[in-house]
Amino acid sequence: MMALPEQTEAAAVAALIVVDPNGRRTRVEIKPIPFKIGRHADNNLIIRDSRASRNHAQIVLENGQYILEDSGSRHGTHVNGARIERHLLRNSDRIEFGVPDSYQLVFALDGAGLKHAFEQHTAREESGARPIVGSNLVKLRAVLEVARTLQSSFSTQDVLNAVVDAALTVTGAERGFLLLRQQNDLEMRVARDRHGAPLGESDLRVPRRVIRRALEQRRELLSMSFDSLNLTDEARAEHSVADLELRSVVCVPLVRINAGSSQDTSVLSTHTDTVGVLYMDSRFSAADLAAGNRELLQTLAIEASTILENARLLEEERAKQKIEEELDVARAIQQSLLPRHMPSDGWFRACGSSEASRQVGGDYFDVVPVDDSCWSAVVADVSGKGVSSALLASLLQGAFLTVSENPELMSRKLDRISQFLNERTEGGKYATIFYCLLHRTGRLRYINAGHCAPLLISSGGQYEYLEATAMPAGLVQDAEFSVVERRLLPGDRMVIYTDGVTEAENPSGDFFGRKHLRELAVAHAGDSCVGLHTAIQNAVRAFVKDAPQADDITLAVLEYQP
Repeated sequence: MMALPEQTEAAAVAALIVVDPNGRRTRVEIKPIPFKIGRHADNNLIIRDSRASRNHAQIVLENGQYILEDSGSRHGTHVNGARIERHLLRNSDRIEFGVPDSYQLVFALDGAGLKHAFEQHTAREESGARPIVGSNLVKLRAVLEVARTLQSSFSTQDVLNAVVDAALTVTGAERGFLLLRQQNDLEMRVARDRHGAPLGESDLRVPRRVIRRALEQRRELLSMSFDSLNLTDEARAEHSVADLELRSVVCVPLVRINAGSSQDTSVLSTHTDTVGVLYMDSRFSAADLAAGNRELLQTLAIEASTILENARLLEEERAKQKIEEELDVARAIQQSLLPRHMPSDGWFRACGSSEASRQVGGDYFDVVPVDDSCWSAVVADVSGKGVSSALLASLLQGAFLTVSENPELMSRKLDRISQFLNERTEGGKYATIFYCLLHRTGRLRYINAGHCAPLLISSGGQYEYLEATAMPAGLVQDAEFSVVERRLLPGDRMVIYTDGVTEAENPSGDFFGRKHLRELAVAHAGDSCVGLHTAIQNAVRAFVKDAPQADDITLAVLEYQP
């Protein structure tokens, strides 16, 4: 029997795969014990996120098992989506810190299934059971080699090669393959001989009907032996078996292993959850499938499935990271389209901001000079969220770059925008729009197409709402957009906003509200447009605290000072 070095409880190889917000992965061994996690610099693993607690959690070792304990953190410690106080960690458990878009940790107890199989074989020998046919020493060395590869290699291909080599050693088969399901076909990922060498092009033929049968049947292992002088009708029907002169074949389906779940080595496959197959065959001798060898083979298949699932998750994370990077670029472009220089002196002054709830948003605002004596301003909110709304918002911004003082042209512009949205999106998208022209004389013309009613505040604190005068653009066909006219007095200010301001939620679920906004605007009626904008912006942030932003927040303040 193989002599192994003595191991202590802390000698078990365990690690955390640290996935940062950009999807980059780093492997960190869990030592020393206790292993402390948090934002403070004296932790063993420092989480560089201001929302994480200074001392967030720790991992301890009890009776050879790793336990995760929350350290009274503010947002909690979560494992596989559930908040925990104390949790026995299992292989592939996902650990999060209670806040979105932060670090994730994946607990990795390398070679856990292989260690279990090894211990069972060792116990069987020590109990005096009849030795398994073949060399147990060689087979167990092969299994341990897979475990070592799991611990030391980040290469999926290296681990899969080691799995196939170990399977060939366990069964005594001559050829080993690992094939992955690709829609209705099979992709050959590994093809090796019993000496660990890659197979040549001429040796890659396999009986695909036998393999497909293994994938479709609810069998944890499919084994077939053939006598070349007395083939069964079933074997004769499988022409490739006869053509290849095979003596025996063994197929073990690879079942998808969900991250964070605990699975026994005895797993039945179905057509929908098998990701591939571990296949071996021999021409000259039957495969050795004694009871212990079957268990080792099934354990190897489980390890291969786990590696493939982890590789799939990593690929998904990389794809997600790429999308996030592209959205970050889109966000930067969208922000650059907002007005960079707002008029800060003279008879017309303005201040504005727009914060998307996601990388890109469906809100926008703009102020554009018509001529020396007239300015236009627009605030719009496209229905929905995300990329589609952001694209339409950018399109609307382009439509308002060309303006005229003619009120008929104001109505015509809104009419064309509404028809475009209604026809091109088939009623799926609409936009609320507040569009106005302000003349040096104080004459204000505006159209409110279903938008939140802006506040008109006098320098003395009197207020008035500029309510909607039309339906949102694109909501219905043949909508009419009438222009309203009124006159502003020196010192008057307009607070134009989207519903992300009044519907901003605090942690208790309360809305900021129109009344709160009005009282705040009246209280700061004597401030400049910049001061009023800053007061509202700060008040909204203080109200929501650390609650997630549910909608885009756009705010513009216009000031008339002739």
